[in-house]
Amino acid sequence: MKQIARILAATCAALLLTAHASATENPEVRWDSKSLIIGGHRVVPVMGEVHYSRIPADEWEAEVRKMKEGGVTIIATYVFWNHIEEEEGIFRWDGQRDLRRFLLICQQQGLPVILRMGPFCHGEVRNGGIPDWMFQKNCRLRSQDSVFLGYAEKLYRQIYSHVQGLQWKDGGPVMASQFDNEYRGSGDYLMALKRIAQQIGFDLPFYTRTGWPELSKPVPFGEMLPLYGDYADGFWDKDVREGVGNYYKAFNFKGFRSSTAIGTDLLGQQQETINQGDEQYPYFTCELGGGMATAYHRRPYISADDTYSMALVKLGSGSNLLGYYMYHGGTNPEGKLHTLNEVQTSPGTANNDLPVCTYDFQAPLGEFGQTNPSYYRLRPLHLFMQDYGEVLAPMEASFPSQQDLQRGDDSSLRWAVRASSPGGQEGAAFIFVNNYERFFTLTAKRNVVLSAAGVTLPKLTIPSGCMAIFPVNIDGIKYATAQIVARRDGKVYMMQVEGIPTTICMQSGKTLRNVRPRGTSQPVWQNIYLLTRQDAEHLFLQEQPAAAQPTMVAFTKVREAGPLRQIVMGRARVAQAPSEDEWRGAAVYRIAIDQAWQGQHLLLSIEYQGDCARLYANGRLVADNFQYGRPFLYGLWRLPEGCTELELHILPWQAGAPVYMPREADTTPGEQVKKVEITVTE
Repeated sequence: MKQIARILAATCAALLLTAHASATENPEVRWDSKSLIIGGHRVVPVMGEVHYSRIPADEWEAEVRKMKEGGVTIIATYVFWNHIEEEEGIFRWDGQRDLRRFLLICQQQGLPVILRMGPFCHGEVRNGGIPDWMFQKNCRLRSQDSVFLGYAEKLYRQIYSHVQGLQWKDGGPVMASQFDNEYRGSGDYLMALKRIAQQIGFDLPFYTRTGWPELSKPVPFGEMLPLYGDYADGFWDKDVREGVGNYYKAFNFKGFRSSTAIGTDLLGQQQETINQGDEQYPYFTCELGGGMATAYHRRPYISADDTYSMALVKLGSGSNLLGYYMYHGGTNPEGKLHTLNEVQTSPGTANNDLPVCTYDFQAPLGEFGQTNPSYYRLRPLHLFMQDYGEVLAPMEASFPSQQDLQRGDDSSLRWAVRASSPGGQEGAAFIFVNNYERFFTLTAKRNVVLSAAGVTLPKLTIPSGCMAIFPVNIDGIKYATAQIVARRDGKVYMMQVEGIPTTICMQSGKTLRNVRPRGTSQPVWQNIYLLTRQDAEHLFLQEQPAAAQPTMVAFTKVREAGPLRQIVMGRARVAQAPSEDEWRGAAVYRIAIDQAWQGQHLLLSIEYQGDCARLYANGRLVADNFQYGRPFLYGLWRLPEGCTELELHILPWQAGAPVYMPREADTTPGEQVKKVEITVTE
């Protein structure tokens, strides 16, 4: 028998995988209108997207482990067709394209996998993942055209060769698969893909599709679970002003499951409708923005609060699976025939110019595995989902506050209730509060009365920016004005909500007021522990070494920038990224590499002023960046052996450029390197 680590940390770990798994020992997986049911228990998973082919294979094990420590309980990954068959008939499964090796690592870490198999994926990959040669086959792509389906079958057979023996029924990690992505035509096409997969040998507990946009013809009920999404902002919008689109709706509790803001460049304006009958499925997400990519023409800056607020709102609105896109950033692999990033000049999906290399996505775990603030910000929410999932999953959502708000509406508090008996007078409940919206400072709300399950909390002042989950009739607590986080080994952990005095009223009649955090070593009452937010964000993590002080790195300017390039509008009517010829007019800096750094896990950080930048090692492009307010990073352990010098190329920022730059970015015209330093990554 092969050991498989437990899937969910602590108390709900055993619900997804048994401690010793063989071909028949994975627990049964089923679903109903509320949630996944695994091994007879309801679960509320955290699904994190990571693209294995965008990370060097020797880093997979460490990165998957970090995802698990962040609270991820299911892995989602695309299989990009043009990453494995860029040249027709030549399939590459070597190195970072080795899907089976990645699946085995997920199995070792006890994490199930949902494969998003295409044939169309998007993922900001050239042509959405469809190889260039397919555009010469005189067939209708993404349709029931027999020629196209024939090639899709060859793709699926190749994928199956890596999945065989690793499906859930075999004791393996592959729990589900998604067919195509963001498809708006007839569901007959999706069903054709499913039939092909099943005939090949795919036999999984469930199958999925993106629930947006609305299909012209639905798939039969039960064949594919629709999964939804939302984002705080989108690089794909053609408008280069701040705050455009319907992204503000992601910060308001609402019954409507989907989003009208995703992929507007491809899908156009969308109505708030889903396929009839989809409300009978559980409410799951697969693309809740863990950050956002940067296109040349539009470069959103996403904060940890943006991500946390959206996640809390989705959970409070009734979602029982939070799937982050992306949870872990990456780097595009090198192509043989062309670069593999989305560009306006490619045959398909040609609406945006993305960087050649970087797909950091400002995700909780960045391109080089660095932990970003959102990684820790989300952990208390993920612990709550793990430990209270069985209680939360059957709860219905209700919306005491207005659902259809306008952008920046500050007239009332946004809150929702999930309760075991909606409108009833007893039973358990959770009160979700969100006094936050991106780009707006919502005012403090005074004399707020919150109630659920027949319990009314004392009047509260909800601070500006406050986001919280208050328990009602949970674990002997009648109510608390602190956030419930976890329960392990008979201990209940709560997190103080900043700006709100902590009151804990026990069902026994005991009331504790103005309680102060004491950490994990001393309870505030019997088995109840109150933590600061920082302590809650690091709860159950192993002690981390103290952060090392950055080391400044010397750099030398060796060439001034040439004349400013003329920024033209590309085929998609947005600003076009610099051409290779235009990069020859960049300013050039040299950065010396100390040989003592070789083999160390060091992160190079470049703070610069300018439009965009590239980093070259031994004349080869290894990293690039569209400036948007965060430093340009590179993991030095990926350098070619013997590299002693890097070249940094910067194109100047131009006043009046038809590009959205966030308020966090330096938009001073010109270019300069402000600072170069190295830090030790975790």
